[in-house]
Amino acid sequence: MLDAALRRLIAAPLERAGRFLADRGVAADAMTIIGFAVGMLAVPALACQHYGLALAAILVNRLADGLDGAIARQAGQRGGQTAGSTDLGGYLDIVLDFLFYAAVPLGFALADPAANALAACVLLASFIGTGASFLAYAVLAAKRGLQTERRGRKSFYHMGGLAEGTETILAFTAFCLLPAWFPALAYGFAALCALTILGRIALAWREFGGER
Repeated sequence: MLDAALRRLIAAPLERAGRFLADRGVAADAMTIIGFAVGMLAVPALACQHYGLALAAILVNRLADGLDGAIARQAGQRGGQTAGSTDLGGYLDIVLDFLFYAAVPLGFALADPAANALAACVLLASFIGTGASFLAYAVLAAKRGLQTERRGRKSFYHMGGLAEGTETILAFTAFCLLPAWFPALAYGFAALCALTILGRIALAWREFGGER
């Protein structure tokens, strides 16, 4: 819901940073992998209840996720390409993002299994739904040639919803700042994800339901 608005605020600084890094030979795929590796450090940090360290790893991961696309766009422009990302880059970006998103609830479950495990499971189930509804629509959008740059130039169609990347990082931040409230916050965010799934199904029904 907030991704498009955030994109307008951070686009210019991200592009400048991407240009700076590209000028120094930093590759977009390397930034994706480094960001993922740093983000996964949140799991042992959470398991040991070092919530500040975990939050730092999460925020670095999200910064790298923005920078890899900016670097890719710079490389695309310099190579005379119309797209700013390779197919491999787009693939790595989405796969590693979803793995990272799943890892954070796991870390909270490890931190306090008795209090957090059920809420973490519910949240993970909702993530499967948002991921499936997102990717299934992207496949059909590619088949039909649908495109959007409302959330920035991407390697494939990015479908919106109530729970997008910005809302997810806000939720993760709240989890780390208020770890004792993780179960309530996780159930609340899972409900938001459920509404997102229903909205995406309704949109797909409207877009594709005319076929017989």
